[in-house]
Amino acid sequence: MPSSVTQFPAAPSAEALAHFEARLGFETDCWDVHHALATGQQDFVLLDVRSPALYESGHLPGALNLPHGKMTERRMAEFPAGSLFVVYCAGPHCNGANKAAVRLARLGLPVKELIGGVTGWLDEGFALAKGIEPGSVAELEGAVV
Repeated sequence: MPSSVTQFPAAPSAEALAHFEARLGFETDCWDVHHALATGQQDFVLLDVRSPALYESGHLPGALNLPHGKMTERRMAEFPAGSLFVVYCAGPHCNGANKAAVRLARLGLPVKELIGGVTGWLDEGFALAKGIEPGSVAELEGAVV
């Protein structure tokens, strides 16, 4: 009797490759975002889609606060054309980032979800910025990695 792992056979390699490559077009992770922020390679707009109170109590450094309900065509036009938006919320138990991604995609904007959100960020051992300013990884960690 097969285990629950092998009960369903793995997809053929070509299908698996297409699946996993496609996922990377929809999501990114905390490590990659942190590395980009820490090395000055931020070529995306990081959006915390939680409430202003939650943002102020602790957010990813460099993130702007823009709750998904406020993502309108007019508001998003304030960002440079072609900006890639990376959205996050509290963590895997929250679908705010998914709602934000839907809104941005409906507006025709490129978007990725940061898997793990704040929970994932903290799980990686990264610090949160506090207050209403975005802050930076360098300010929190004292040096660029």
